[in-house]
Amino acid sequence: MTASSGQRPLGEASDRSDVPATASGGTAPAGSTGGEPAVEVSAESLSLLRRLRSPRTIISLAVPLVLLALLARSLPGFQLDQLPSRILAANPWLLLAAFLIYYAGFPIRGYRWSLLLRSAGTRLSTRDSTEIVFISWMVNCLVPAKLGDVYRAYLLRMNRAVSTSRTLGTVFIERVLDLFGIAVLGLAAGFWSFRGGFDPYVEFVLGLGVAVVVVLAVALLTLRNFGRRILVRLPVPHTAVELYDRFEEGFFALKARSVPRLGALTGLIWSTEAMRLWFVIAALGYADVRLGLSGTFFVALAASLLTAIPLTPGGLGIVEAGMVGILTYIYGVPQGEALTIALVDRSISILSVIVIGAIVYVLSSKTKVVRRPIAPAAAPSP
Repeated sequence: MTASSGQRPLGEASDRSDVPATASGGTAPAGSTGGEPAVEVSAESLSLLRRLRSPRTIISLAVPLVLLALLARSLPGFQLDQLPSRILAANPWLLLAAFLIYYAGFPIRGYRWSLLLRSAGTRLSTRDSTEIVFISWMVNCLVPAKLGDVYRAYLLRMNRAVSTSRTLGTVFIERVLDLFGIAVLGLAAGFWSFRGGFDPYVEFVLGLGVAVVVVLAVALLTLRNFGRRILVRLPVPHTAVELYDRFEEGFFALKARSVPRLGALTGLIWSTEAMRLWFVIAALGYADVRLGLSGTFFVALAASLLTAIPLTPGGLGIVEAGMVGILTYIYGVPQGEALTIALVDRSISILSVIVIGAIVYVLSSKTKVVRRPIAPAAAPSP
């Protein structure tokens, strides 16, 4: 796809504008972009710590945990006294397999993002993109409103002379691919799993998936054809239009020939999420839990769709309640076993990411911004 009319096309002029000249004739510090403030000092790690200590973040973490605890205590079917023994009785090797197949998805995510960045004019190795994606994933598990996605764009800008707005465009199209992948795979798994008939709860979930696909398609068409036209008619400053132009360059830099590869990578990524749940259920060894592969895909992808609700970090509380509800009311899994499955699965997808992500954050050089001196002015040519 190409940029819409009225924009500068991706290429030399657009790339040069992201590294503006200074008043002295030199170049701006690495990581600065045209129309955006230059990164000078290492302050982002402190701002992240302040964000984690903010009352809003603490409340967003504490409230869903308290509500889940109160709900579990109020319903005797959860049998909380048996929860530790159920978890300890799990097969450790199958839990390890769930852990490994889940983490195998991060290099695929990194590779997919590097392809999107390359389409937008930025080259980044799969190793570096995977590291940045994983750190942003950890941030999303700790703070609400999907701020980890914004932090990902900021990390890249700290390490490359790129436009933050254009990078956010690549992150946004990645999220669109994820939602399309979740909805399509979830619909396919749901129709296969419930081919014998649908109850109202299943119809609601499948209808939600169809609605997501339709809304995304309409939003993409509107943004592609009318986004800039709408923005220029609004009383916004010209700099906002310039930032939107860069965002759209990143968002619509995706070429048509790349779509099949990106679609396959997206399907593979969300297959690792579903297989993680499949190994968790196998590790717990419940004889009365018979979801099958299609049912496992349906539960995992329906739960992943709930993470798009940015009210709590990583969908904390919302996803667990959704998983327990689907397992209990659709598949007839006892409440205690459903709660155990949800907690073990989420421990791998959330708790382990926080622990390992914190270690990567501390050790990574990409989170430590050094003061970048302005390059000396170039000597005039004779």
